[in-house]
Amino acid sequence: MGILSRASYVVRSKVNSLLNRAEDPTDSLDYSYEQMRDELQDVKQGIADLTTQKKRLEVQKRRLEENVEKHNDQAREAVRQDRDDLARQALEKKQAKMSQIEELEGQIADLQSTQDDLVDKKNELQGRIEEFRTKKETMKARYEAAEASTRVSEAMTGVGDEMGDVTRSIERAEEQTDEMEARSEAMDELVDTGAFDDAMSDKDNIDRELESGRSNREVDSELETLKADMGGGGGSGGDTASGDTESSDAEATADVDVSDTEVEAELEELKDDEE
Repeated sequence: MGILSRASYVVRSKVNSLLNRAEDPTDSLDYSYEQMRDELQDVKQGIADLTTQKKRLEVQKRRLEENVEKHNDQAREAVRQDRDDLARQALEKKQAKMSQIEELEGQIADLQSTQDDLVDKKNELQGRIEEFRTKKETMKARYEAAEASTRVSEAMTGVGDEMGDVTRSIERAEEQTDEMEARSEAMDELVDTGAFDDAMSDKDNIDRELESGRSNREVDSELETLKADMGGGGGSGGDTASGDTESSDAEATADVDVSDTEVEAELEELKDDEE
């Protein structure tokens, strides 16, 4: 098989497959039934034409038979008048008409035979059409029932074309919903961690660390004050608390002085390195 033949075969196969999927059997059955009815109508028309032609020949035959009788009467009258010549002419015409009648009878017989054959074929074809019509209606009912059952099954199982689209739509909606929920949770988490506040603030990390330190010291100071207030019932206790507070303030001052000294030393070193 050559390349062109193979290509032609593949194309015909694809087209045939597409036609099979697109073809509605009920439409094909109805079309076939109409075709058979058209053939039956053609046969009936042929029978009518043959019958008309036969009737014409029969009319022509009757006229010839009338002429035969006329010529026969003419021959008798001529004989009575002793006109043998006229009697001979009349008999000759009679013989010619009888020959035509015999020929017409043969044609009429042939037409009658053909008409009988067509009538038999018409009856047979009509019987086949009635039988086909019964089968057609049965097949259409079975096909429609099977089609309805298939649609119901596809709807229940979700494997049909339309149900497949619905299923895909649901899946896409679920995916978008999941993505939106994940984004919402992520935004909530960022809000809880203060990431948005940090992003919108002009402060850098050092400022935030310093603020955190000041907040811690304020909390510690308030805690010490609260403890001092709660333990202020006895004088010694108050003195002790006061002494503790003063000691703590002195230590904090010393720590600050030490830290400032270290910072100043580190700054001097950085300046020396730059020079």
